[in-house]
Amino acid sequence: MQDVLMKWRPVIDETIEELLPRIIDEAYLSDFFDEPTYRYQSEAIQRALADPIWELLDRGGKRWRAILFLIFIRAVGEDPEEFLPYACIPEILHNGTIIVDDVEDEARKRRGNPALHHQFGADIALNAGNAMYFIPLKVINQDRGLLTPEQRLEAYEMLTHELNRTHLGQGMDIYWHNQRQITVDEQRYYEMCACKTGCLARIVARLAAIVTGQSTEMRRRFGRYAEEMSIAFQISDDILDVRNTLDQANEFGKEFGNDIREGKKTLMVIYAAEQASPERVARLEEILWAEDNTDEEIMEVIDILQGVGAIEYARTRARELSASAREHLDGLDLEPKAESQLREFSRFVIERQA
Repeated sequence: MQDVLMKWRPVIDETIEELLPRIIDEAYLSDFFDEPTYRYQSEAIQRALADPIWELLDRGGKRWRAILFLIFIRAVGEDPEEFLPYACIPEILHNGTIIVDDVEDEARKRRGNPALHHQFGADIALNAGNAMYFIPLKVINQDRGLLTPEQRLEAYEMLTHELNRTHLGQGMDIYWHNQRQITVDEQRYYEMCACKTGCLARIVARLAAIVTGQSTEMRRRFGRYAEEMSIAFQISDDILDVRNTLDQANEFGKEFGNDIREGKKTLMVIYAAEQASPERVARLEEILWAEDNTDEEIMEVIDILQGVGAIEYARTRARELSASAREHLDGLDLEPKAESQLREFSRFVIERQA
């Protein structure tokens, strides 16, 4: 899977640069965003949009959402090269959500450097992040004849539906980590993940099916695969944050004990709240609620999680969801190599080391 990611990532970055150049001029603005009523100021747009966006993109990221889209395209027998602009849609959206999430979470770091709102200011960061929700729609709007009018409409409707759902998920997540008590249950946690993390993965799968003219059943099964795979990914990402803390290594460019400092109600925390003693749960809630945490408090939370087997429980659930995701591919008439890559991808997201 790493080889596939390494092969396609430079291609994805080149395609994103065609959609959003590093250097903005008035000719690009007029072509991509239409002629101005009066006059654009390209320098302002350069500093307030292009610079922060490319600052984040250049910091890294595997581009796995875009690459997964291309694997879906190959799986239904089409040439991925023809659909590269569409592959960039979920990748641009994802990076936009990162910028906004970091402001909402008051995150200090992202991919090894200060979060964009610390580097450029919250106003520029929010504007750039929000712009990245809408720039991908121009890919559909400026389609050069590859899609039928019906496909374009379906793509628009799907994107707006999924983007609405991701804000439902973000709303639940924010509400929970702004509560002192741990009141959320496991099923609602899964729904939050299905909305917040799952929407981008479903966009990947459903868009690939729409632009290649697949059946309603194919779209549904691709979407279910992507949703369950993405929930497994989120659980595994939370586990990695704990493991990264235990190793005291900064593999992700995140802060030490990032999720605990933010007071996030992960699956591990939810499980621990159900299994630990009332005294331990009260202490867990106290640390997660605190405005600042010491490194010792971070380790105390991890000790509570380990004490009830919460980390292993979460790992088991991630593996079960990954296996369930693969079942949605059973019986589909897919190109064998690409199908194998889809199945391997569902394993990669839970076994990855970074």
